[in-house]
Amino acid sequence: MVAADDGTWSLDFPTLFVVPDWIARHCRLQSVGGLDSTPRPFEMYDWQLRITANLYRVRPNAQLGKLSTAFHYRRVQAVAPQKSGKGPWAASIVAAEGVGPVLFNGLATGGERYRCSDHRCGCGWVYEYEPGEPMGRPWNKPLIQITATSEDQTDNTYRPLQEMIRNGPLSEIMRVGEQFIRLPNDGRIDVVTASAQSRLGNPVTFVAQDETGIWNDGNGMTKVATTQRRGLGGMSGRSLEQSNAWDPTENSVAQKTAETKVKDVYRYHRLPPKDLDYSKKSERRKIHAAVYQGSHHVDLDAIEGDAAELMEKEPAEAERFYGNRITAGMGTWLQQDRWDARIALEEIPDGTRLVLGFDGSDVDDWTGIRAETLDGYQFTPTYGPDSRPCVWDPAEWEGQVPRTEVDAAVDELMDRYDVVRMYADPPYWTSEVAAWQARYGEKRVTGWQTYRVVQMHAACERLLTDVTKKDTTFRHDGCETTSIHVRNARKKARPARRYILGKAADHQKIDLAVVSIIAHEAACDAIAAGQAKPKKSSRMIVMGGRR
Repeated sequence: MVAADDGTWSLDFPTLFVVPDWIARHCRLQSVGGLDSTPRPFEMYDWQLRITANLYRVRPNAQLGKLSTAFHYRRVQAVAPQKSGKGPWAASIVAAEGVGPVLFNGLATGGERYRCSDHRCGCGWVYEYEPGEPMGRPWNKPLIQITATSEDQTDNTYRPLQEMIRNGPLSEIMRVGEQFIRLPNDGRIDVVTASAQSRLGNPVTFVAQDETGIWNDGNGMTKVATTQRRGLGGMSGRSLEQSNAWDPTENSVAQKTAETKVKDVYRYHRLPPKDLDYSKKSERRKIHAAVYQGSHHVDLDAIEGDAAELMEKEPAEAERFYGNRITAGMGTWLQQDRWDARIALEEIPDGTRLVLGFDGSDVDDWTGIRAETLDGYQFTPTYGPDSRPCVWDPAEWEGQVPRTEVDAAVDELMDRYDVVRMYADPPYWTSEVAAWQARYGEKRVTGWQTYRVVQMHAACERLLTDVTKKDTTFRHDGCETTSIHVRNARKKARPARRYILGKAADHQKIDLAVVSIIAHEAACDAIAAGQAKPKKSSRMIVMGGRR
């Protein structure tokens, strides 16, 4: 998985800078609130400009005449809190995709200009390119869709777009209607929802997808997203997602985009400091200041009022909407941000004394190994000539966990480190665990059954406490798969006020979270047994005889 841009990535790359300048010249909005209703040029906030620059980032080897493949990213996702300004910004991008210079048109050598008069616009605007700067041109026949779960939801983008057109020079070349906007050469901008099945299969050059954090299988929007992407593929078009943070139990389109491993999808998601607690008012204010940074129209006192009211009944929803954090509802074992706050990358040299935790599956769930040093650093080790992480998703191995690979990994880890204990959950792997016990000794390899309620509850509570307690020494490597699995884990109630961990849904894997719990239990037991103490060096005493 490629990490999201948190607002710190470098912007030192070729891009169509002509696009935000074109938007500032052509898109005008009335200010929200106040007495002055004069339409003003739409000038992007820094975070909006950052996403726009990445949306139109040009590949170094881009060829003239190429459409989507001239750009570094095929799709773009913007995750930002409620009322931060996503809708008007998306509207400005749609306007540019309709009649602006959004296609790569070669590199300037010096003296080239983009003139609106060459493209049916009579505003007189001229943009002069710097030598070496990527140049832009409009689509000949743009076909654009603004998409959401309902017509009311599409208004977040469509209404400011209508206003931008009516308030400025775009009214000369774009004709506004209630359900669509007519563009030159029979181009169109359509408003589409899941109910508009007849339009979903149409070829499109650009799609703006609103609030994809609530797009899922249940409301039919997952199918909408995939259908639109097929339409974009046929036209070499591209798309923009915008969303609040999502509930990770719902397997939304936004979540799938955020977790995809492909590298041609750009994601922007500014997260607040991980050590701040959203339930505390003073820290909630700091969270809001962090995630709304740059959105100058936002009154943080008003945001606090809305958030505090929502916190009374739906605290997780409040944190998603206004804190920009991915949080689940009731039953969450450990909030992801609390786990991620313990990231501290360290190099673990060969020969280090440590323990291993193992949980195996066969054809559905994942198999993994986590290691933990006896001073509290946990990490996903690697193995083999390619230094692959010890995480095996059956889908990546023709539908079944590669047992010989796992066995090779265990053998390498036992040889590379001073492994004093390995706890292994044996279901599906009883033969392998028995073989490891025979090979490395039963004192080193122990079957540790996660189905035992009393033991598993205690182990879950031990790791939970050691992650969240003040001044903890526990830290980890930031393994992204483990972080996701920790986030997915839910408490499943058992008698005597105990719990074990389970999945909210089958696709919400938790295996690496379980592995982390097992590894931590092994580490704590090893420390209790005195195995954290360094080995005593053996010395040979040679007695000399008398002469």
